[in-house]
Amino acid sequence: MKKIIYIAAFLFLFIIFHPITNSSTEEQNIIKFSSWGSQSETAVLKEIISEFEKKSDKKVEFIHIPQNYFQKIHLLFASGLQPDVVFLNNQNIQMYIKAGLLEDLRLYIDEKSFYKEALDCFSYENGIYAVPRDISTLVIYYNKDIFKELKINAEEEIKDLNSLISVLKKIRNKKIFGMNFEEDPLFWSYFLAANGGGIISDDGKNLIITNKQSIYSLKLYSDLINTYHIMPTKAQIGSKTTAQMFINGELAMYLGGRWMVPKFRELITFNWDIIPFPVSERNKVYSDASGWAITKKSKNKQAAVEFINYLSSENSLKKMAETGLIIPANISAAKWTINEDKNKKPENSKIFLDMLKGTKPTPVNENYAAISDIIKEKAITIFTKNENPEDIFDKTTVKKLESLIK
Repeated sequence: MKKIIYIAAFLFLFIIFHPITNSSTEEQNIIKFSSWGSQSETAVLKEIISEFEKKSDKKVEFIHIPQNYFQKIHLLFASGLQPDVVFLNNQNIQMYIKAGLLEDLRLYIDEKSFYKEALDCFSYENGIYAVPRDISTLVIYYNKDIFKELKINAEEEIKDLNSLISVLKKIRNKKIFGMNFEEDPLFWSYFLAANGGGIISDDGKNLIITNKQSIYSLKLYSDLINTYHIMPTKAQIGSKTTAQMFINGELAMYLGGRWMVPKFRELITFNWDIIPFPVSERNKVYSDASGWAITKKSKNKQAAVEFINYLSSENSLKKMAETGLIIPANISAAKWTINEDKNKKPENSKIFLDMLKGTKPTPVNENYAAISDIIKEKAITIFTKNENPEDIFDKTTVKKLESLIK
């Protein structure tokens, strides 16, 4: 049997032995809803909540947690004060599912209305444990003016990982950096996946960060920083963000998600667009999603279902998509969003949807947060000190990681 991280086990046992008391009639009419989100996101959420309240006899108590979201959600669960509806992402949801804290929503979801890739992010065994809000992939933003000057056609020349690196080397000759270096596995894991590697296996049951393909790709990513100087070092980035470097013209390409669009639209003065990160049918990269779950101990499940159906409706998701931050998981809302982008940058906005066919949900298990923290710490050493990946992932580290999987 898998070892479940301490906090997940604690939450499960606490809730079993500390049952929630029955709600009053008044409380039954209130839906407690937690979410993170920027000021622009929460403004839209509040508007949708207000509309829902006017169209129903329900009230929504919005619990906005802008920082340390999951730590605070853990505490709410442990104290028996968990919300009825919780906003989650696929990289963190497994611990809640396996601790029996979430309701299976398959019977309440019109699956045909959502991208399968988004639903897959929240599926476990025969259940679906969240209604997806958005579906996210990383794309390559690129400075079209630089590519034009170098006579490089990004769409035609970048077809696989090798051709991407060849183009990056050409760009470095112009004395600017080719692409952003990021410490978070979210970004560099794309290079591993494109070579058939990764962190854990697709079923979440095996460690693969130490297999041949993964070690090779970690060394490749390190070489892009330390040998070829295609990516800036941590010291060269300094107090800036890599997004700022791209905006300033110091990077020719930027690997990032849809959430960067509003900032780039506002601040970039050069001509820019996007291309897909190169994938193959054999080696798919990752898709991630966020969505709304209902807690198992909720006393307002019927009202909670009504609320998440309203949140995930085409009209509500169109409102959220207008911020530019997300691509809705609802198929109709997503197509509407891409159509609305026609006269805005990026011109090739449809790539956000086209890329989905070449992706798979980020492989996770209930201990993924702990696994990811260890992996990130070790990978930073590889990338910043140019260490050999095989030396960094020694027997002690591997044993610790495997204990979080088996």
